[in-house]
Amino acid sequence: MAYFNNIEKINYEGPGSNKDMAFKFYNPEETINGKRMEDILKFGVAYWHTFTEDLSDPFGAGTAQRPWDKYSGMDLAKARVEAAFEFYDKLGVPYFCFHDVDIAPEGDSLKETYKNLDEIVAMIKDYQKTSNVKLLWNTANNFSHPRFVHGAASSNSADVFAYAAAKVKKGLEIGKELGGESYVFWGGREGYETLLNTDMKLEMDNLGRFFHMAKDYAREIGFDAQFLIEPKPKEPTSHQYDFDVASGYAFLQNYGLEKDFKFNIEANHATLAGHTFEHELHYARIHDMLGSVDANQGHPLLGWDTDEFPTDIYSTTLAMYEILKNGGLGKGGLNFDAKVRRGSFKAEDLFHAHIAGMDSFAVGLKLAQRLLDDGVIEDLISERYDSFNQGIGKEIVEGTTDFKKLEAHALGLGEINLESGSLEKIKAKINQYMLTMYK
Repeated sequence: MAYFNNIEKINYEGPGSNKDMAFKFYNPEETINGKRMEDILKFGVAYWHTFTEDLSDPFGAGTAQRPWDKYSGMDLAKARVEAAFEFYDKLGVPYFCFHDVDIAPEGDSLKETYKNLDEIVAMIKDYQKTSNVKLLWNTANNFSHPRFVHGAASSNSADVFAYAAAKVKKGLEIGKELGGESYVFWGGREGYETLLNTDMKLEMDNLGRFFHMAKDYAREIGFDAQFLIEPKPKEPTSHQYDFDVASGYAFLQNYGLEKDFKFNIEANHATLAGHTFEHELHYARIHDMLGSVDANQGHPLLGWDTDEFPTDIYSTTLAMYEILKNGGLGKGGLNFDAKVRRGSFKAEDLFHAHIAGMDSFAVGLKLAQRLLDDGVIEDLISERYDSFNQGIGKEIVEGTTDFKKLEAHALGLGEINLESGSLEKIKAKINQYMLTMYK
């Protein structure tokens, strides 16, 4: 059955096209620095926001009009798979991502849930045989059900810990079955509301134990996916243990997991943590921890996770700058963890949204590569820190000096001449590149 009868395959038509259902800047076959654009960006569709999201919010019922919603239960799950692969094919996207409960409903028991998952996974695997789309990553939803009210791996209940482990075990098996390139852990409720009733050390220790067991089981079954932690500072808990990349990296180091995990970084989570998107990408990159990206954006006037489709070219440019300097995303990609606005309720709006996001990152990619090729940012930074390439600065970097030598150097100084940071200059230069790229 077809669910998007009025939509033809989305093709690249160039910046001059006036056709809404066409890419203006994303050309999968175009080469950037010797690599195909599709292979650099590795776009993925988020199953949850695209096929299960009903566009409800705390103040109103869902508005989404989806042709598959006339079904229920397992029939609905099967219809979503059919719709999903039609969508992937018409959009021309190479990857998709999902939580376990996105693709199959939970049963009255864990055994029944497994049965539902097995049936849908077999169906997805059949569709993959005749499709070019691959699984970027999957994960277990260990946060929505009431059993996870106090957390999953950080729960005060050992039974909940065991239940969460069983779901992840199944998720790892599914990831291997479908050829997943990565596996994500998002600790939706791994945190606490108040220390008045929380044993933080036990919770964090248990979270560390959980990750070790997951890693060990994946290796046991031969699932060599990249493990990813997705930081988020708040929502739903007041204090989440994976607040941002820095705190997540400290956690991984503390529990000896830094060699086995990297980060899946979401733009909107970065801004909720009080950082820029590029800050989180940069921090992960310089520590060799950048694994994958959830591509979205927040709303500057709203203080929650709005998960908007990315359309800010400045942000996508700086994001792609970090990704290119990272040498790409390896087993990761750019997953659109984004949803259409509540007023964009038609099924065709799903295509408009993804086209906008894919075009925005395509422009960002091309701009970032030009900035790198011309050394616009790198040359300025190199010049700014030149004092550490010679004299006392070089001794500091090489570790051949000490406080006594530094004091002697300081006592012999006259007036210290400082150079301007030239922030406005470089922002103007980026604007110049951005505004002249297609002239």
